[in-house]
Amino acid sequence: MSFNSFCSDTLATMIGGIFLALLFFWLREKIFPLPKVTGRWYFEICTANTSYKPYENMVLHYVAMLWREGNRIEGTVEKIYENSSTGERDFVGKDRTRGEATGYIEKNYFAKDRIFLHIVENGHGRESTNFYELILDSNEVMSGTFSSMVANQDGSATWKRKEF
Repeated sequence: MSFNSFCSDTLATMIGGIFLALLFFWLREKIFPLPKVTGRWYFEICTANTSYKPYENMVLHYVAMLWREGNRIEGTVEKIYENSSTGERDFVGKDRTRGEATGYIEKNYFAKDRIFLHIVENGHGRESTNFYELILDSNEVMSGTFSSMVANQDGSATWKRKEF
C-alpha cells in the first residue's frame, strides 16, 4: 500500500461520511420534521369509566395554548365547557379553571407521531392530574385517550385547532 493510496482512501471516506451526515440531517429536517403543535388547541374529553356515578358520560371542553421546544411540549389550559349529570354549563372569565401542561413528542418514522401530556389543573376545590396519550393524525387533529385522578376517570380525548 502506498502513501498516495492511503491519502486518497482517507479523503474518499471523509467526503462520503460528510455527505451521509448532510443527507440524514436534510431528511430529518425536511422529510421527517417534528410536528407543528405550537399554538391554540381545543380539546374534548369524554368519560367512559369512573368510580363516581355523576361523572359517567361527562363531556368537558378545554382550550390549550401549547409551545414546543425540541420534542418537549409546555403550555396552559382552561376548562370552558361541561356537560354532565349535574347539567350543562359554559365557563367564562373567573369561572374557568386553569392548568399547566408538560409533555413530549415521540417521533416515529414508520408510524404516526405520538404526544404524551401531563396536565395539572387547579380545579374548584382541589388540584387534579390528567394524563393524555395522543396520536397526531395531522397538524390539525390529535386523538387518543386520557386518564384522570379525579374519580379514577378515563376515556377518549380529541384535540383540534378549531373550536367544537
